Amino acid sequence: MNEGSGANQSPWITRMSADRAKQAFVGVGGNLGDRWATISGGLTDLVCTPGVMAVGASSVYETEPVGVMDQPKFLNLVFGVETTLTPEQLLAVLHTVEAAAGRCREREVRWGPRPLDLDLLLYEGETRCGPDLVLPHPRMWERAFVLVPLRELLSRSAQFKRPVWAEVHARLASAPAEAGVVRWAPFTG
Repeated sequence: MNEGSGANQSPWITRMSADRAKQAFVGVGGNLGDRWATISGGLTDLVCTPGVMAVGASSVYETEPVGVMDQPKFLNLVFGVETTLTPEQLLAVLHTVEAAAGRCREREVRWGPRPLDLDLLLYEGETRCGPDLVLPHPRMWERAFVLVPLRELLSRSAQFKRPVWAEVHARLASAPAEAGVVRWAPFTG
C-alpha cells in the first residue's frame, strides 16, 4: 500500500464492545518511510491483539516535528479503543507494535525521527505517575498534534460521551486552535 491510499479511512473500527472494557486514547504518529503504510499496519496489529477493540479514529494530520527540527514531517492521529487490558499491559502492547514496525527506542534520539510512535494518552478512570507510565500523558496538553485530532474525535463520536471524559471535553473546548496541524490530503494520482 502506498502512502496515498485510504489515509482517512478507518478499516480498524469495529463495533464490538467487551463487558467491563475501559476506553483509552492512543496518540499515533510516524515520519519515516511510507508513513501511512507503517501507521496503518501498526493499527491493524494493535486491534488484532486480544482485549483491544477499535472504537474510533480521528482524521490523519500532517504536522511539523517538535524538538529535533531537521527531520521529515509527521503524520498523526488519535485512535480510540476499548480494552480489557490494564494500562501497563496496553502500554506493553503499544511498545511491541512499535518495535515490529522498526522502532528501536534504545537507539533513537529523543523527539527524533521514528517509523511509528504510539503514546498512551488517556485511560478511562486511571492515573499513573511512575517511571514507565504517566497518565494522562504528561505532554499531551502542550502538543497541537495531539489536541487537534483528539478534539475532532471526541466532538464527532458518541462513543466517547461517557461522564469520565467530561473534563477532557471541557478542556479541549477551551484550548485554542493550533496552527501547524493540517488535515492530511494525500496525493491520489
